[in-house]
Amino acid sequence: MRIALDAMGGDHAPAAMVEGAVRAANEWSDVEFHLLGMEERIRPLLDGQAPANLRLHPVSEVIGTGEEPVRAIRRKKDSSIVVGCQLVKEKKVDAFISAGNTGALMAAGLLVTGRMSGIDRPALAPVFPTMDGRGMLVLDVGANPEARPEHLQQYALMGSIYAEKVLGMRQPRVGLLNIGTEEGKGTALTKKAFEMIQHLPVHFVGNVEARDALYGVCDVLVCDGFSGNILLKNTEGVAKAILERLKAEFTRTLWTKLAAAVLRPGLKSFASVMDYKEHGGAPLLGLSGPVIKAHGSSDARAVFHAVRQARLFIEREVISHIHEDLERVERG
Repeated sequence: MRIALDAMGGDHAPAAMVEGAVRAANEWSDVEFHLLGMEERIRPLLDGQAPANLRLHPVSEVIGTGEEPVRAIRRKKDSSIVVGCQLVKEKKVDAFISAGNTGALMAAGLLVTGRMSGIDRPALAPVFPTMDGRGMLVLDVGANPEARPEHLQQYALMGSIYAEKVLGMRQPRVGLLNIGTEEGKGTALTKKAFEMIQHLPVHFVGNVEARDALYGVCDVLVCDGFSGNILLKNTEGVAKAILERLKAEFTRTLWTKLAAAVLRPGLKSFASVMDYKEHGGAPLLGLSGPVIKAHGSSDARAVFHAVRQARLFIEREVISHIHEDLERVERG
């Protein structure tokens, strides 16, 4: 098994990416790791102590966070993102992980790695933390702001397979994001998508409202990229605001500080359940090979978990299972 990592992408690159790669290489000696980055910046961090299964793959360019995605991948052919997606396309690695420019990674995944046959649009699918601790796979959250009903149908199928094979959810419950739970609610898009998803070999639980999503009413939530991106950013913003307010309240007086000391174990447990770092990254489902987007602020632990996620993606042959189910749906 061969996994490539973008050493140059993310808020804490290259140090966090290198540290995470070294941890992963020490943990999984059966995996060959390719660290894509500028040699003059990566070599000193390895300090001659790189595990035998970790190789530096030099690149000469980096795509920054503010660059226009399509223009960047066309101009910077030797960037870590483009090279990583090209290695997946050429089957020289089995998966690629990057915490870099999200738009550039999605563009490179589509234009360089390419779509798998039978899938019209790939979907970016992160795991949202839920109150029951199980987590919920949401797709799409921004790869395609506009979608057609057949795209949402494909998302439902891909999401169900990924949740089962990688996240370990038995018979995952698939829901459709909507403004009401009743059948017949929503736009023309969601009404038609509801009808089409019903005929898939998945456990479809119907429409799901945004206010219920984090309470574990489904394991896979399907939506167009525009709605999904709003849901993602609103959820992140609300969680951040709550944590900041709690911190302010618990440090306001001596009594609240004492209360915080008592509640600390519970608060730490809650923070752990809601921590994105435990889930690793968001796969771009629908590409011809595994490409995973790690969170931009990933630390070494998040990188390590992204590698664990990539290993399961490869080992459990997610793409082959999607192919098989697509063919079964097409045959009726």
